[in-house]
Parts: sequence; C-alpha cells; structure tokens
Amino acid sequence: MTIDDSRPRIGYAAGAFDLFHVGHLNLLRHAKSHCDVLIAGVVSDEMLLRTKGSPPIVPLAERLEIVSHISFVDEARAEVLPDKLETWREVGFDVFFKGDDWRGTEKGLRLERRFAEVGVEIVYFPYTVHTSSTVLRRALEILDRGDDTIANEA
Repeated sequence: MTIDDSRPRIGYAAGAFDLFHVGHLNLLRHAKSHCDVLIAGVVSDEMLLRTKGSPPIVPLAERLEIVSHISFVDEARAEVLPDKLETWREVGFDVFFKGDDWRGTEKGLRLERRFAEVGVEIVYFPYTVHTSSTVLRRALEILDRGDDTIANEA
C-alpha cells in the first residue's frame, strides 16, 4: 500500500483519545488498513481545554501511553498545534483520517480544501454512534454530582 516502492504511505489520525473506547480502536484499526505507517496524534490537555472548553479526564501522558500500545499505531505523539496544516508540515503525512461526523461540515470542507492544496488525502471512517467520549463524560459528571448530593445529605 505504498505511493511508490521507495516510500511508505504515512497516515495520521488525530484525536483526544480520552476515555478510550471501541470507537477510538475502530478509527485506528481502519486507519492502519489504509497506510503503511500510522501516526496517532493525541491532542494535548491545553489544546482540548482551548477547543472543547474542558480538560480531558485522562491526562496526556496516560493517553499517550495507552495509544502507543495499540498494535495498529506505529507512533503516538502529542498534538500541540491548533492548525492541522502546521502538524502536517512537522510530521509529513500523506493521508489524514477523520470520523465521518466531519464529512460535509464547514470545518471538514475547509480541512479538505487546505489539505488538497498540499496533496494530502482525507479519508473518513464511520463514526461509532453508540459509543462516545462525550456521552461517557456526561455519565461521569452525573455520577459525580450524585456522589456530592449523597455526601451532602449524610
């Protein structure tokens, strides 16, 4: 699966990979089947706070440790740059993988245009609808509020 015989096809899959679940595993498994070398960009705590408005549950060092031990991942690296094109300049990947929840969105179309200018292919994979870090986070927040309520009543 190489572009030519002399150079491997390098893929890049970025994500928070917080509360690691089967959707994350599916993305990485599918991504590896489309490239020779898979680099996983694990979004830093600071970047998540800036883009999502809340810090991750699992700190960056632990998320890097988890992702680096997934058999499909050849390299896990902290993603600290807000601009994916800057990350591409630093990493040099040929294909960028995203969940299909980005397909057809304003930010997805903008990403497609920018990457097309530098020859990077974007490959979308089905979003795992029934499993979501956001839903898991909400469940934890509800449980945490319940514990506080119980503790305050005692």
